[in-house]
Amino acid sequence: MENCLFCKINRGEIPATKVYEDDRVFAIEDINPQAPVHLLIIPKTHRATVLDIEDNDVETIGSIFSVAGTLAKERNLDRGGFRVVLNCGAGAGQSVFHIHYHLLGGRPLNWPPG
Repeated sequence: MENCLFCKINRGEIPATKVYEDDRVFAIEDINPQAPVHLLIIPKTHRATVLDIEDNDVETIGSIFSVAGTLAKERNLDRGGFRVVLNCGAGAGQSVFHIHYHLLGGRPLNWPPG
């Protein structure tokens, strides 16, 4: 998408602190962190919401969780726990309509989250 924030970051048009990148996904530091570790894991293919995921996206979605585990271990979140969150729609808190997964950790995370 031409005007999508995350697509622009992926294309290098907007700067961001990338902490991971491969051919399917990239991860950046959240600019408004809600925990000591708050990363966004973003597929390079634009899909507005989880409702737009297609059958051919299965490998990409799987790699997101693999990357989340790798990043969590690198930041020692595997010791105390962490959360991976995907919001779908404005009512759930999605503000950028390009699916992205929040990796949160480094402090106790309350339940329920909302």
